[in-house]
Amino acid sequence: MSDARAILAALRRGDPPTEADLTWFVQGLADGGVTDAQAGAFAMAVCLHGLPEAGRVALTRAMRDSGDILRWDLPGPVLDKHSTGGVGDCVSLVLAPALAACGAFVPMISGRGLGHTGGTLDKMESIPGLATTLDEARFSEVVRHAGCAIVSASAEIAPADKRLYAVRDVTATVDSLDLITASILSKKLAAGLEGLVLDVKLGSGAFMKRHADAQALAQALVSTANAAGCPTQALITDMSQPLAPALGNALEVDVSMRVLTGAAEGRLHAITCGLGGALLASGGLARDAMAGEAAIAEAIRSGKAAEHFGRMVQAMGGPVHFVEDWQRFLPEAPVIREIPAPEAGVVASMDGEALGLAVVHLGGGRLVESDLVDPAVGLSDVVSLGEQVAQGQPLARVHAARESQADAAVQAVRAAIRIGDAAPEPPLIHERIS
Repeated sequence: MSDARAILAALRRGDPPTEADLTWFVQGLADGGVTDAQAGAFAMAVCLHGLPEAGRVALTRAMRDSGDILRWDLPGPVLDKHSTGGVGDCVSLVLAPALAACGAFVPMISGRGLGHTGGTLDKMESIPGLATTLDEARFSEVVRHAGCAIVSASAEIAPADKRLYAVRDVTATVDSLDLITASILSKKLAAGLEGLVLDVKLGSGAFMKRHADAQALAQALVSTANAAGCPTQALITDMSQPLAPALGNALEVDVSMRVLTGAAEGRLHAITCGLGGALLASGGLARDAMAGEAAIAEAIRSGKAAEHFGRMVQAMGGPVHFVEDWQRFLPEAPVIREIPAPEAGVVASMDGEALGLAVVHLGGGRLVESDLVDPAVGLSDVVSLGEQVAQGQPLARVHAARESQADAAVQAVRAAIRIGDAAPEPPLIHERIS
């Protein structure tokens, strides 16, 4: 008979837990038999000591099996993508409808902000009226009608993960390879997927700052998912700067809509095509990744991806004509201030984590689990690595609720962006793992 205290004591010593112990503890997370204090201690112990591969697989399966597993009967492959988290990363908002426009069905179960990174659900909920919490029947209807749905995990989907996810955000245990793997895959595997691509972020704005760490996470995710029967590959992508030129929920929706409607391209568009191309190829909707990338680009260029996004928004309670006039619907912050460059030169480096935390302190994320998120605040028009700037030229614009918050954000952004003589040119995609 397992016991929470005994399991925690063994983990504290660094002893590998048995499959039975992990299954028991996960069930306790799901049914309330494990307290919040014990959940936090578990997360910290795993973060400090790690799990062997067998333990990681057992934890993932137990979390998947802690609730319902969805079954689909759709006229196309059921595919999805997940990002390990970064700043200005709103790929999901562009990729899900683009995949739908190419014949896939995308039941995307997403999360909220963790640490310095933004959450896809928080971004979606900046759209007035839109609800990301759907019951299973409604979730299925939206996926069938729009081709995609970006939703929160219901109480019936991986309930153990939902509880542990919230604990990790407020106990500084976000950046654990084992917990990240189990959290991501428990929800994805429970969604009944036929193909998955993982966007593993690397750089100053990611949880993984070193290539070796990102590679280890990508390999753990791919091996665990494939062992569970879901064809999976991973791309290690660059996060040495924000992926989009905006950080903050409504501001990232605005950037996503610009890409979807053909008004902007850049890094967000390129990464979307790269991830989508790989997924279409693995799902049998393109002959290879290159053809898949071209299909995603055409879905965006033609407006079909935007059409699917509009269907999804309307089906989830958002405005009927959101795609046609999205700026009218998105909230705006009362204080907007430019951040002038202190000197002329080249944008040489950016501390993405510091930029993300600046948005959190503006109210765009959570410092404690109960914090309410202000959808309007954040940073826009953020400069790019290698960009030549003149003295006084804006490095970004702060969107704040109050002047005092804007003052603090200005100082944080200035400290996070270094001006120099030259800048590295990191590749958008560092490595592919399948």
